[in-house]
Amino acid sequence: MNWRLTLTVVLLLGALVSGWSVWRQNDSIIPEDAADGRTDYLLRDFDIVALNNEGREAFSLQAPELQQTPGARTLELVTPLFLIPESDGEGRWTVRAKTGWVSESNDEVRLRGEVVADSPEGYPRPTRMRTEALNVFPQRNHATSDVLVDVVQPGFTMQGTGMRADLDSGRIELLSEVKLRNEPNSRR
Repeated sequence: MNWRLTLTVVLLLGALVSGWSVWRQNDSIIPEDAADGRTDYLLRDFDIVALNNEGREAFSLQAPELQQTPGARTLELVTPLFLIPESDGEGRWTVRAKTGWVSESNDEVRLRGEVVADSPEGYPRPTRMRTEALNVFPQRNHATSDVLVDVVQPGFTMQGTGMRADLDSGRIELLSEVKLRNEPNSRR
């Protein structure tokens, strides 16, 4: 037998085994999600403007990280900063939290962990809300919470469990266990 023929057969068998091995390994590398057609993505240090159904700004968002939820079109956020315009477009509520979640249609935002919401600059009664959980409905400029909420305005602090707020009018309704502390301005 010719040594060249033997070498060719050995090399051909080696190539076939290598190809088969790579092909088998490739199958195990493809994530299961890819077969489902999921479109996961990750953004870092970004700014987004989300529009409502009429093409007007529903909210602006800045955060160090955004990830699309696997298998859904919802978004998960790390330390988000939301700017939610009033319906007249004059000012924007500023809302910060440790984490956030945005629905597929951008009509609901769930904020969790050290949530702070500040009324727009120049607001007649500057308002700050603090809570651990806040649900915001930007298209309706409405916010709700089922947990303890602190509301601070010049001259008083309110605290209660559960809240409904109309961000356009600044009307805030605490639902239960309400406490009010009057803090009159000190004279100098």
